[in-house]
Amino acid sequence: MKYRPILASVILALVLFVFPFSAQAASSSNVTSSIMNQGVAGKDFSGQSLIGTEFTSVKLENTNFSNADLRGAVFNGTLLDAANLHGVDFSQGIAYLTKFKDADLSDAIFTDAMMLRSVFDNVDITNADFTDAILDMIQVKKLCINASGINSKTGVDTRQSLKCK
Repeated sequence: MKYRPILASVILALVLFVFPFSAQAASSSNVTSSIMNQGVAGKDFSGQSLIGTEFTSVKLENTNFSNADLRGAVFNGTLLDAANLHGVDFSQGIAYLTKFKDADLSDAIFTDAMMLRSVFDNVDITNADFTDAILDMIQVKKLCINASGINSKTGVDTRQSLKCK
């Protein structure tokens, strides 16, 4: 059970290797759900349904995502300094090369999220649920220092979800 995320990653890699996707030129229809290189810092996305939305190479400092539905969303090369992600559902989301600094991640749900190569500096993760999320081990150790509480929606203990010692 503890190797389930690793096994899933290996299987996915093998499938992609055996059945690679063909290259396609991007058209405007391919990026309609993507927010790329736009000045959205400080915007209010609170309570919105942003399922599957892609935020690529954008600065989202002081942006309010509180209680937004971010299931399956993608943050790629994104700056989330002082962002409010309180109560968001980021289940099965991807945060790659994303910087969370002074961000509020309290009571958020990160179940099954891939958050590799992302940095968490001085974030509030009180009551957050990281069940089966994949993070760099150094970041997990950093988050465990202040991890506490139980998520109000899932009932999961933050420290247990991060597998803190």
